[in-house]
Amino acid sequence: MWLCTLLLAVLPAQAGELSEVSPPIDAPPLSLEDLEGKRHDLGDYRGRVVLVNFWATWCLPCLREMPGIMHLGETLSGRPFQVLAINVEESERRIRSFKERLDLDFVILRDSSARAFHTWKVHVFPTSYLIDPQGRIRFAAVGPIEWDSEEAVQAVEGLLP
Repeated sequence: MWLCTLLLAVLPAQAGELSEVSPPIDAPPLSLEDLEGKRHDLGDYRGRVVLVNFWATWCLPCLREMPGIMHLGETLSGRPFQVLAINVEESERRIRSFKERLDLDFVILRDSSARAFHTWKVHVFPTSYLIDPQGRIRFAAVGPIEWDSEEAVQAVEGLLP
């Protein structure tokens, strides 16, 4: 499976598509630590729209997608919106270096055992989910998308309470 993921990550980036999940499904459990050791549980974000993004530092499409995620967060600043970017199976040092190099300002969680990766049935980096304020998956994207595009911003705004 990792070979398939690796091959998909190094192929030329093609924009993914933000697809509506209908009917919405309850998000699987998610409880991981950030780079400072603080635990984040998805349930703690009830009442907010949450972008859950699975990624890796070696994934070029993930790298290309990060500025759009940051811009989306800036666009929705002050609104009930949260980004949880989940790095899978990489060292804290490598993640910190990546975060500093790109000057990322959203929450990065470590899935060092790939437990969340498997629970959420992720097969490709990046994979993202938009979770509504009730904790249900409403949109999914397999592959990179432009998170600061009008379509993505409207999808998030349509879920905001």
